[in-house]
Amino acid sequence: MDSINPPHYKKGKVECIDYIQQQLGQHFPYYLEGQIIRYIHRNRYKDSNIEDLNKAKWYINKLITYYEELWQLTYM
Repeated sequence: MDSINPPHYKKGKVECIDYIQQQLGQHFPYYLEGQIIRYIHRNRYKDSNIEDLNKAKWYINKLITYYEELWQLTYM
């Protein structure tokens, strides 16, 4: 089982993260940054800190992808 992206995140026609992005629009990066801060902060208090660091990494990668796609739309 994928603990970072469990199957219930993909139920229905729209994945949860895509729905959040749709609803937040240009504010979506702030949500991603908040999630990164959340997982970085709480990893030190848990026995399964690697899992939280991997979750932070997932959100960092999502933020990078967001800005790469924005750059392509803007400059290409």
